[in-house]
Amino acid sequence: MNHLEAVQQKIMPLQDLLRLRNIWHFKSEPVVFTNGCFDILHKGHIHSLTEAVSFGKHLVIGLNSDESIRRIKKDGRPIQDQTSRALVLAALSCTDAIIIFNEDTPLELIRAIKPEVLVKGGDYTRETIIGAEDVLANGGRIEIIKLIEGYSTTAIEQKIAGHK
Repeated sequence: MNHLEAVQQKIMPLQDLLRLRNIWHFKSEPVVFTNGCFDILHKGHIHSLTEAVSFGKHLVIGLNSDESIRRIKKDGRPIQDQTSRALVLAALSCTDAIIIFNEDTPLELIRAIKPEVLVKGGDYTRETIIGAEDVLANGGRIEIIKLIEGYSTTAIEQKIAGHK
């Protein structure tokens, strides 16, 4: 298997992820889950993802589908299609699995995967993190990672458009 094939194998349907999740659970290897659009991968994303994986053994990323982003953002997004975004995330060494979801929130994914740790960025609070109650009820924990100031997809879009 070449490197590209190995990277592509990290992008999987829920059924495959749940099989892998069972193996990790059997081996007592904690799963960390985070999610987002990851439209233009930047320093802030890399900081958050590498920090997230430090809370467990395996990092699973729930990636909003193109359809989901269009419903949520409604501003000409996504810039990159879901296949491109998933491939970029899968190429990161900190990533163990990517699952693309069509819903507006990752709640059903979180309920199915049952991660030991749910991670979001500092623009969230425990009360606003979707799935936090489920993770806590399963004995897991919530981690909030401090954001790196000035790094966001919106800021990059504005810079490209000449607004900053």
